Amino acid sequence: MKIVIVGAGEVGFHIASRLAMENKDVVVIDSNAQALKRLSETIDVQTVIGSGSSPAILETAGVREAEIMLAVTDSDEVNLVACLMADTLSPMTKKLARLRGADFDTYYEVFKNNAPHIDTVINPEIEVVRTIERLMSVPGAVDVGEFADGRIKFVGIYIDPGSRLAGVKLADLPNIVEEERPLIAAVVREDVLIIPKGNDHLRGGDLVYFISEEKKLFKHLSIFDKHASQVKRVLIVGGGRIGYRLAKRLEEKSIACKLIEKRPDRCGILAERLDRTVVLHGDGSDQSLLVEENIHDTDLFVTLTSDEETNILASLLAKRLGAKKTITQINKFSYFSLMSTIGIEQVVSPRLSAINSILQHIRRGKVLSAISIKGEEGEVMEALALPTSDIVSKPLKKIAFPKGSMVAGIIRKQSIIIPTGDSIIEPEDRIIIFATRQAIPGVEKILSVKLEYI
Repeated sequence: MKIVIVGAGEVGFHIASRLAMENKDVVVIDSNAQALKRLSETIDVQTVIGSGSSPAILETAGVREAEIMLAVTDSDEVNLVACLMADTLSPMTKKLARLRGADFDTYYEVFKNNAPHIDTVINPEIEVVRTIERLMSVPGAVDVGEFADGRIKFVGIYIDPGSRLAGVKLADLPNIVEEERPLIAAVVREDVLIIPKGNDHLRGGDLVYFISEEKKLFKHLSIFDKHASQVKRVLIVGGGRIGYRLAKRLEEKSIACKLIEKRPDRCGILAERLDRTVVLHGDGSDQSLLVEENIHDTDLFVTLTSDEETNILASLLAKRLGAKKTITQINKFSYFSLMSTIGIEQVVSPRLSAINSILQHIRRGKVLSAISIKGEEGEVMEALALPTSDIVSKPLKKIAFPKGSMVAGIIRKQSIIIPTGDSIIEPEDRIIIFATRQAIPGVEKILSVKLEYI
């Protein structure tokens, strides 16, 4: 598979890095020579210097032979023109554009469904707000994803050192938990992603991912000593596009919201556009301001400024002052592994949201959606099982899935099956697969070679 990426920023870099590790043919275009040098010195990809909106540059990059072109620069206009030029040169190439500007929000569905030169539009800022809403709805969760139109949740939570599950072998869970148990699909321990087996033990501090039906979610959370708590008061730091979008969503949900913004002119704009949100001019990392605004009574504190150091410091300060829950926006991928170490568990990232949106479109086979686990350590995918596949009509325990992968859910019409070794996949089932980074090429091969006969 050949993929052309326009833009060597953080999103372009990490998508290129991931695809190169999977031995895909990747070409990256950027007008910034230093960004391309960073790429070529770090990963095995081809680079072309120039504007991705130039048909000559796209020709040089080999867009006519590419299956997919990703336009992920920081300029919406460049991304749109790049897709237009690519469509002129190579109509059969699948084209994805990242669009972030608020002016495009009203036309998002038009671009997504009717623009002839764009196959998919990605707005990471909208996805970040959706991620925050999911985290708000699941107590104790540090990661929440949805499949089957929200009927299946995959949830990541930390095992508390004093939890009744700390030290328990997975095979012994029935002796500890009498009620129906969720399927534990993955464990992250010391930044290593593990697809666990029955002989593996849970430990305090583990980040555990499990699959649950939506209607059973809170019962399953109680097994991990996580209990429902309603979010009534939210304080947002940062009145940029994401902060504004989140405040609007909270107003629609009738949740009391305050928003702190440093720029006086932006405060005026926010006050005009928001109906019930209290807009405050100030610094979200100012302790006296947080105390004055009763931070100890805040159910959720969200930091969404463009400066991640400010976001981190403000979240740590809010936790120390009594905020019940914090969500912190981070853009630098190198910071992700440090967050839990310093006490920040719930993190969102526009760049990671963009990558998750892109993944489902670059996977071979009938992959309906894909979400990264723990940054780049693995993925969870939802795929369609076609009648000609070798994985249908036989028990899972007799199917040789790649090491480091497992089927974590089967969706059959309106029924949701949490599988065992005896479960059988039928044609047209949707299956949820967890896979470590190393197992992804093998899973992708199964989905493309075995499933893609249409």
